[in-house]
Amino acid sequence: MLEAILVLTILSAIFGLLLGFAAVRFKVEGDPVVDQIDAILPQTQCGQCTYAGCRPYAEAIANGEADINQCPPGGQTVIVALADLLGRDPKPLNAEHGEAKPEKTVVVIDEQVCIGCTLCIQACPVDAILGAAKQMHTIIKSECTGCNLCIPPCPVDCIHIVPLETGLKGWKWPVPELADQKEESA
Repeated sequence: MLEAILVLTILSAIFGLLLGFAAVRFKVEGDPVVDQIDAILPQTQCGQCTYAGCRPYAEAIANGEADINQCPPGGQTVIVALADLLGRDPKPLNAEHGEAKPEKTVVVIDEQVCIGCTLCIQACPVDAILGAAKQMHTIIKSECTGCNLCIPPCPVDCIHIVPLETGLKGWKWPVPELADQKEESA
């Protein structure tokens, strides 16, 4: 009887040490669901969802503080992907946060009109505007996310929205219509 108690005590101590080691060694930093949600979001950091960027919005979705339909740059594609990931029903985009664009856009600066006030540089969340005070500014198109946050602060209206030119590398197959839309039209 004493031997059985001793053996069980030793086994429980060994398993306890193994579990303690595993807990320290294989500790997961952060929430993997937040990382998955953040990977789906378009990373425009535009703030149209009322959060400071895509990561805080992902954290709010994971905590149940925000709905999945607040991202205008992502549009219906992101909403469907988030609903699929989280096991929810897709919803239409919340109109309070803006409307989805049919195509991706970037902004351009009319360099002849630009006065170099740097207000657009301060408004850009991804540092896609290059220039200095009282000098001409320009947009780095490969960095511009098309959030259009630089347009309202411009005092001379020299910033304009243009569709993003897509070459062979950027071209994608068009998304097929949803099955529900086909059934309704039949």
